[in-house]
Amino acid sequence: MSESVLRVRNLTKHFARRSFLGRGEDSTVKAVDGVSFSVGAGEAFVIAGESGSGKSTIARLILGLAAADSGEVFFQGREVGGDPGGLELIRSQCQMVYQDPYDSINPRMRVGDVVAEPLEAHGSGTRSENRDRVAEVLGDVRLEPAADMIRKYPHMLSGGQRQRVVLARALALGPRVIIADEPVSMLDVSVRAEILELMDGLRRRYGISFVYITHDLATARFFGTRIAILYRGRVVEAGGVDEVLLDPRHPYTQALVDALPDPDPANRLRRRAVRIRDPPGGPRGGCGFRERCPYAVRECAAEPPLARAGGGREVACFVDIGRPGVQK
Repeated sequence: MSESVLRVRNLTKHFARRSFLGRGEDSTVKAVDGVSFSVGAGEAFVIAGESGSGKSTIARLILGLAAADSGEVFFQGREVGGDPGGLELIRSQCQMVYQDPYDSINPRMRVGDVVAEPLEAHGSGTRSENRDRVAEVLGDVRLEPAADMIRKYPHMLSGGQRQRVVLARALALGPRVIIADEPVSMLDVSVRAEILELMDGLRRRYGISFVYITHDLATARFFGTRIAILYRGRVVEAGGVDEVLLDPRHPYTQALVDALPDPDPANRLRRRAVRIRDPPGGPRGGCGFRERCPYAVRECAAEPPLARAGGGREVACFVDIGRPGVQK
């Protein structure tokens, strides 16, 4: 892998959950629990998992929009936490694309003003230079002619066009990293591939690294180069996208893959090895997945570490369903 532009080490964020009306016991939600990963220059790194697994919290912690309980974030080799200069660097060079294109843009602002907003906020260039930059990035996201587009209001655009505006705004400062949090999940199916292809083209043309957050493994495989599977705030499997999704080694990854729609009618009644459902009362220590896992063994009463499994793969599982002799 190329040199890391973004590195996260042992990132942790817990939230206190209060009991309703004082009934029952207070508890702690481990939204992010010791997560580590690195993203190379020009890489599309996927963070995947079901809703509530901590994906979006990781994005907020990276950008300093929420304070981590512990752990470190390094951007271009510089530690971000506790360093105002590091925080300013990552907020200018690491941009965010959110899920909802309708909530991501101020409806009272014209497109040109929306895209120019980060340039003005960071004091980048003269008004004339910023105007030229806005036209340039609108062309990059295929919103042309730019002279017409900059005068439009968001209500005049489709959902796909709005998300292109959000991408243009993210590109304005020439970022090294773009964090895309479910960027196509609210778009029509016919538009999703266009946006993903656009993002991939920007990644290849400008060497931008993407952190792509999703619950959709189909788009993850289409767009990503490497992937980390997140379960209850912990990375349970990581590696190359095809390597992980075509040959899962963790039971939770297998369950996510099994949940994908299969176009072959012959597989409609195929037995699924793992069913996604929570047991009554939730997990009781040890591996967070063991109460749902048909492969659980005695060792699973302890939390398995994320360990090398060969070929750049990492798996947090005592059983490792990819080993010879383990029946999927």
